[in-house]
Amino acid sequence: QVQLVESGGGLAQPGGSLRLSCVASGLTFGNYAKTWDRQVPGKELEWVSGISSDVRVTYYTGAAKGRFTISRDNAKNTVYLEMNSLKPEDTGLYYCAKHLTYSIASSLDSWGRGTLVTISS
Repeated sequence: QVQLVESGGGLAQPGGSLRLSCVASGLTFGNYAKTWDRQVPGKELEWVSGISSDVRVTYYTGAAKGRFTISRDNAKNTVYLEMNSLKPEDTGLYYCAKHLTYSIASSLDSWGRGTLVTISS
């Protein structure tokens, strides 16, 4: 059974930084692309960033590009999201998710429970 456990969320000030982590178990971690999604109350789940299994391909939304960096350590079964220059609109529940294949173009089939990020002064 695939399990994804996120951590690293919390309260940060505008302009600050946070590093989210997601540890996976129950799968051959290096075979699958990973994604970070964000849920804001009243809005649809939003894709924030993705990374292919071999780290050659990454994706960022326009709002995340230049401020967020996704990375992975296949030896540690962990994917990270480094978030800098944080803005209040980055607030939300951040989910780690697994793709069906090595590619970020494939569908998602597993999600963690999320870690809450709140950006406020």
